[in-house]
Amino acid sequence: MKDTDFFFSALLKLVEGSSLSSPKFQDGLRLPHLRSQILLFPNCPFLFSHFHCSEMAMIDEPLYPIAVLIDELKNEDIQLRLNSIRRLSTIARALGEERTRKELIPFLSENNDDDDEVLLAMAEELGVFIPYVGGVEHANVLLPPLETLCTVEETCVRDKAVESLCRIGAQMREPDLVESFIPLVKRLAAGEWFTARVSSCGLFHIAYPSAPETLKTELRAIYSQLCQDDMPMVRRSAASNLGKFAATVEAAHLKADIMSIFEDLTQDDQDSVRLLAVEGCAALGKLLEPQDCVAHILPVIVNFSQDKSWRVRYMVANQLYELCEAVGPEPTRSDLVPAYVRLLRDNEAEVRIAAAGKVTKFCRILNPELAIQHILPCVKELSSDSSQHVRSALASVIMGMAPVLGKDATIDQLLPIFLSLLKDEFPDVRLNIISKLDQVNQVIGIDLLSQSLLPAIVELAEDRHWRVRLAIIEYIPLLASQLGVGFFDDKLGALCMQWLKDKVYSIRDAAANNVKRLAEEFGPDWAMQHIIPQVLDMINNPHYLYRMTILHAISLLAPVMGPEITCSKLLPVVINAAKDRVPNIKFNVAKVLQSLTPIVDQSVVDKTIRPCLVELSEDPDVDVRFFASQALQASDQIMMSS
Repeated sequence: MKDTDFFFSALLKLVEGSSLSSPKFQDGLRLPHLRSQILLFPNCPFLFSHFHCSEMAMIDEPLYPIAVLIDELKNEDIQLRLNSIRRLSTIARALGEERTRKELIPFLSENNDDDDEVLLAMAEELGVFIPYVGGVEHANVLLPPLETLCTVEETCVRDKAVESLCRIGAQMREPDLVESFIPLVKRLAAGEWFTARVSSCGLFHIAYPSAPETLKTELRAIYSQLCQDDMPMVRRSAASNLGKFAATVEAAHLKADIMSIFEDLTQDDQDSVRLLAVEGCAALGKLLEPQDCVAHILPVIVNFSQDKSWRVRYMVANQLYELCEAVGPEPTRSDLVPAYVRLLRDNEAEVRIAAAGKVTKFCRILNPELAIQHILPCVKELSSDSSQHVRSALASVIMGMAPVLGKDATIDQLLPIFLSLLKDEFPDVRLNIISKLDQVNQVIGIDLLSQSLLPAIVELAEDRHWRVRLAIIEYIPLLASQLGVGFFDDKLGALCMQWLKDKVYSIRDAAANNVKRLAEEFGPDWAMQHIIPQVLDMINNPHYLYRMTILHAISLLAPVMGPEITCSKLLPVVINAAKDRVPNIKFNVAKVLQSLTPIVDQSVVDKTIRPCLVELSEDPDVDVRFFASQALQASDQIMMSS
């Protein structure tokens, strides 16, 4: 009874407004039997054995979720702690803005949870908490718990805390930023543990614009110190955030202070810092005047392209187009072409992959003569590179070079490379070439394309890798529209029928869709002559999977062919298939008949389709009965609506 009296007293004090984090209240919550019985089960017999109903009425209802929250925050079960954190907004609404500011936020600031998932959830929740503490005028109360989270060891927690601080800082009033946010940034930047300093780098671009001139000078000096920090992790963070910070700095200080910081980072002894400085090249290049960009950024890019670390060279190759945009077309042609050629011939395959993936974008900046003279020889070398991933990266973009180089150069220089890649042993290389054939067609025309590349395409239609065959099928309707009816019938018609009997379901399914798209392209008359007879002949195939494919093809072709051909040619085949011995065929017949019902006349439905469905609805197989009944219901609904 003594424990119970104490706990009830603590609850009453809470209702009267005492602090959630008071020692007495916390001690009360540590009584496990009271916790579980009173808080979680307020109507249980235990409670009523100790309290009168009049006493229970004194406990304010919003007390329960708050008490449960605090209880679960200390629970050993991580899922309970996570649930309570994710309900913070609900709890805050129950408490009201004032008590949220005075009790809930301080309680969260003092919470010493050591689980990263809980801390991550807290950092995320606090980022959208401004409405629950009374609006932007009280946003500063959210800074202390997030400041604590910025110092934890787990990177994802710190990143989320910085993101939430940036979101809050962007909404804060200028006086509050100066009074609360900037001191927070300075404290983190001066933190003894490196995690605080790492986090501070991501906050300068929020703090700087609102700072008075004296504080701006101090912030620039602090950022400069962070860029020279003893810990590489801090310098990495400073390098990755330099572009955002530089965008807020005045033009006069940009050249004087920021460029000095940038030059220090580009000469850092850690390659992980230098490769982040590569991104800074593109960001700073957009902020500087063209002449300053050429003077300060271009030499750095050229040096980075010869860096001893392949990771830095990889980053240059990956960011090359953005770097070219930063320095402009003329410096690119004069200074960056040799650098790019070096990257295309780099010793490391990863660097060549990144450089090969940018070849078309880079050629667009150059004139065709320069591209043919300098880049094309490298492309020829890469097409027979020892790394399949390099060849695949090249194949994914090389077709885009055709419009850049023009018709003559494409025919003389690029077509042999295309053919070489189309016959590559690695399927992804062949796949990447096939999917971009239309770009070449626009340049050299369908006649030349069909003469040079079509034999290779026909060969790939029987490729041993089903994904390559699938890519060919998906390209066929486009190729058919470009080739015309006559050429298609001669070269590709037989292939389209052959795919309907492929061993892989995805190929058969794509082939059924393909015949439908061909019928749409060339019209019902052509389909009636070249597709329908061959498709219907396959319904007698001994393998039931192929017969199912034909039923699927019929359901797709019927809307294209129209009611007359559907009734005369397609429907009899479907009705006959209802007598198949395989249940899978029979319930697919029911589904096809359901799809044909809206297409044909009601008289055909009554005389032909419904009797067949009624017969199937009495089939011994449960699945056949189910789909037949479903089709009959759909038929009834169509009849009622009409």
